[in-house]
Amino acid sequence: MGFATHLGPWLLGTVKNTTGTTAGTIRNMGATVVTQTGTTTVSDTTATTEFVLPAGAQILEFLVDITTAYSGTTGNTITIQTAAGASLATVGSASTTPLAVGRATVAVTGAQIGTYLNVGSTDLIVQAVYACAGTASGGAATITCVYVVRDSDGAANPSATQQ
Repeated sequence: MGFATHLGPWLLGTVKNTTGTTAGTIRNMGATVVTQTGTTTVSDTTATTEFVLPAGAQILEFLVDITTAYSGTTGNTITIQTAAGASLATVGSASTTPLAVGRATVAVTGAQIGTYLNVGSTDLIVQAVYACAGTASGGAATITCVYVVRDSDGAANPSATQQ
């Protein structure tokens, strides 16, 4: 088995153009969902690049799987951010201690939703930063971004001239 690349979006469905008002005649094509994965550790106390999302992508969610517990003495947080330093999601908090092995809850704020809906007209570098107010120890995580590939302008459907 090999790998192949495709310039998205990749649309799937059986009806490309709406020609009526009943099921089977109404456009039902949608863009595919894809993922990228990176890893971060307790040593990543400065921004570490995890992956790059294509321009126009729509972020659906970040999954953070803690594979080795983060055992800092006073709070442990992983911030998922852009290369410009804008936060995309946070795991943990300064007021809690360990990040236990398992899937962590990812906090997303209303201010971050705009970037989730469209990462922008250029590729988006996604980074992770680990922080601990006390003495850091242990800690490793796999970060997966689930997203939809769209055109660089954010379009997920072809325009009338592309059909």
